[in-house]
Amino acid sequence: MKTPAPLLLAAALIGIAAGFLAYRYYPRHAPAVANLAPTSPPTAPTAAAPLPAEAPSPAAAELPGKIPPDVPDLKLADLAGKVHALRDGSSRPHLYNFWATWCEPCRREIPLLNALQRRYQGDHLQVVGIAIDFRDAVRQFLKVTPLDYALLVGEEDGYDAAQKFGMGMALPFSVFADSQDRIIAVKVGELHREEADAILGQMRSLQQGRTTLPEARAAIEVALRQYSIARAKQSQNS
Repeated sequence: MKTPAPLLLAAALIGIAAGFLAYRYYPRHAPAVANLAPTSPPTAPTAAAPLPAEAPSPAAAELPGKIPPDVPDLKLADLAGKVHALRDGSSRPHLYNFWATWCEPCRREIPLLNALQRRYQGDHLQVVGIAIDFRDAVRQFLKVTPLDYALLVGEEDGYDAAQKFGMGMALPFSVFADSQDRIIAVKVGELHREEADAILGQMRSLQQGRTTLPEARAAIEVALRQYSIARAKQSQNS
């Protein structure tokens, strides 16, 4: 007997919630950033040396799956049910943010994502929220918290989409891709303004030909590690 789709979705979302709690509270040794940069980062973001692209970063090696080099060929529906391809052919850089209404750090990120969509209009950035959640829950959420960027709702397909990015249940996470759909960086956990600016700044340099892809990835990894260490120290001293 075939299990009804609503029961499958409910079971999947319960699993996602349990995974998020484990991710949020279980001590982990992996850093809060997963980039496609190679193993030996340069000493400073401004002096990133080109390194072998085939060598995975330590962060990427400790994540649930393998992060692909390019945005997967995925299609997800919006709230109205219209299906959209993540590779939309627009030749625009993208920030794909995977989130859920029940995820507290996901909710905290939304004002920043709204601001990034406005601030980086000159770079033609398109922020895309991908909710791993029920459509009705998302509709209710949007009555209180507006999103100023594109929104897709995964429902049954949301978790599969996260897996194809190599991420599983680690919500929230943000994927930064350039105008050629190449994945430049993946930030696991809540995104902060200085991190977003560092990543998008390197993507701008890449677009303008002032840096190479390996250099951009390596510089981003160094910068995000530095921000992570600084926040950890600040937390210890507070």
